[in-house]
Amino acid sequence: MHYKERKDAVGYLEATFREIYPQDTSFRDQATARLEQLTMPHWALGDLMDLAVDLAGMTRSLTPPVKRRKVVVMAGDHGVTAEGISKYPSEVTAQMIYNFVNGGAGINALARQAGAEVVVVDMGAAADLEDLVKDGRIISRKIGRGTDNMARGPAMSRTNAVLAVEAGIELAGKLAPDVDVFGTGDMGIGNTTPSAAIGAVLTGKKVADVTGRGTGLDDAGLEHKIKIIEQAIKVNQPDPKDGLDVLAKVGGFEIAGIAGLIIGAAAQRKPVVVDGFISTAGALIAYSLEPFVRDYIICAHRSVEQGHRFMHEKLQRQPMLDLNMRLGEGTGAALAMNLVEAAARILTEVATFEEAGVTG
Repeated sequence: MHYKERKDAVGYLEATFREIYPQDTSFRDQATARLEQLTMPHWALGDLMDLAVDLAGMTRSLTPPVKRRKVVVMAGDHGVTAEGISKYPSEVTAQMIYNFVNGGAGINALARQAGAEVVVVDMGAAADLEDLVKDGRIISRKIGRGTDNMARGPAMSRTNAVLAVEAGIELAGKLAPDVDVFGTGDMGIGNTTPSAAIGAVLTGKKVADVTGRGTGLDDAGLEHKIKIIEQAIKVNQPDPKDGLDVLAKVGGFEIAGIAGLIIGAAAQRKPVVVDGFISTAGALIAYSLEPFVRDYIICAHRSVEQGHRFMHEKLQRQPMLDLNMRLGEGTGAALAMNLVEAAARILTEVATFEEAGVTG
């Protein structure tokens, strides 16, 4: 059934949540036991070995499959750009989508290096992208042509928030048979603004502490952006105990799609490598709706955006990389997929002392 036709969307969400279980402790224990016997000093590969244990627990396997990788780039526009919170106009969202499908963006280069496919999804771009949809170059799950201006009222209706999350879940289910590892990506001019708003509401931090420069605002631009986010929170009064309320009032269609993809990946017991600031805002929404999704999240990197570390603290997840990146698009997720494969290879290819005949 098409996501817009489903009669009981909230019931569908609840049914999906019931499919999400914690990592399997027996496989974690077996992986740990093997890793402790590898031909190296105890736990000498540190965080990579922790990741290997996670992969075993997520996939219920001592040979975690990691070869088939897809970075799903969710796209959407934002009415709040009318407030002058970005250096770039909204038209750039569509222009970058064409760049993605033509293979010329940062995500394309890093995905090719990581052996990952890039899947672009129109969740709510303002432009008409039907030509790309008809040619099969992008997937359409369009909820609307950009959100409303959250500085003046809700970004979207609660119904559309549910539809957008549901669309991400269904897409994860559709793609899952051909995917071992998901990655999240985003495209949407102005989307660090709703992401910072989500971060402030769900972490309880001050707006000024979670808001960064986005595409490169100067000091005056940053101060203005902070004021707009504070205004949006004051106008809308999002409930931090209700993730859908937060999403509807100060979120974005692509952020909702990312949240849904993470929930769907967890329901399919697939690792999902979460990219940067915008993707982690989606992860916070997903976590607020179903906390067990955290067991399937691999945080790719720590963004230059200053609020990102508070998001990671809320998720209780450490990022794999810290490279002063702030591009989005899924670039950090693609890069970290190399580490996911490295962790799996440590578990499966390094000999134990007994296997190698080395004195332990």
